[in-house]
Amino acid sequence: MVGHTVSRIAAFAGLLALAGCNTPDTGGAIDAGGSAASATPAVVQAKCPQIVMRDATSVYRTYAKGATNDPTQIVYQASLADSTRQCVQSDTTLTVNVVVQGRVTSGPAGGPGTINLPIRVSAIDEDNTLFSEVTQFPVTVQAGTGAQQFIFTKSAPINGGAGDFAKIYVGFDNAPAASKKKRK
Repeated sequence: MVGHTVSRIAAFAGLLALAGCNTPDTGGAIDAGGSAASATPAVVQAKCPQIVMRDATSVYRTYAKGATNDPTQIVYQASLADSTRQCVQSDTTLTVNVVVQGRVTSGPAGGPGTINLPIRVSAIDEDNTLFSEVTQFPVTVQAGTGAQQFIFTKSAPINGGAGDFAKIYVGFDNAPAASKKKRK
């Protein structure tokens, strides 16, 4: 129990360290005036949209063929836990760099192997979708471990003039994969 708590604290501390950088990497570039390169976009945490993870999309399960909602037939179960973000503002774009911690566990019907997790990142401002993309994120569960933690990162560029009510939604995309149409 204590080991699990310590590992969660360490993982979250790592997420905070990633988000805690308040100056972008300028690559050491200095202009003739002796100041940091002016072409570098500014980090703007004050205007950085909040990350929301809904309960309904924060857990993802895969089942053995033909099984649905049967806990004894779960191959893998994945969950999203902690998140953070950093925003960088250019002249026209606010780029939200999203970082999410998750975990994959093999179920009773599973074992070691790789699962592709369909993780959707969406930026919504009231009723307007500013950005939405699904990433097939591979995670490998090693033999003998039964579980694997992961860190997912995604950059979400949105219009720099987006409203102050914008939110970033992160979750598993549970929609069925689009089928390819056959040509006749």
